[in-house]
Amino acid sequence: MTIKIGDQLPAASLAEFIEVEGEGCTLGPNTFQVADLVKGKTIAIFGLPGAYTPTCSAKHVPGYIEHAAALKAKGVDEIWCVSVNDAFVMGAWGRDQKATGVIRMMADGNAAFSKALGLDADFSQFGMGTRSQRYSLLAVDGVVTQLNVEAGGKFEVSNAETLLAQLG
Repeated sequence: MTIKIGDQLPAASLAEFIEVEGEGCTLGPNTFQVADLVKGKTIAIFGLPGAYTPTCSAKHVPGYIEHAAALKAKGVDEIWCVSVNDAFVMGAWGRDQKATGVIRMMADGNAAFSKALGLDADFSQFGMGTRSQRYSLLAVDGVVTQLNVEAGGKFEVSNAETLLAQLG
């Protein structure tokens, strides 16, 4: 079943490559419980099929970087990019995209979060296995308040501009 507006984000964990050691975080991959990260926050999450893939690298991530300040001005505390890749790949891709400090590049290595959302996709025909559908959502204290899921092969509603317009 696909998540919908009004649903709580599923209990799952995501990993993030931490560049600078800090309180409770070591250098390298760190695993976080989604419920802990979203508590009391407004989070913009966008999911995509894969790091370094054409649309994801040329349009999806750059759009959220470009509109990050505007999203935060409308009350978004954090922006997450979620992809079915490992934390090392997501960290490197984030550095290459100049997303560090702007977007949290969250790894869903085994697609557990994507599957729990009901937004996983079979990309086996492209040699990529199970991946995430392309989507964006807004979660307030863990509850989905906006949801935009793309039709296969499209990039029309999960962009930063759409989510920004939905914030009013």
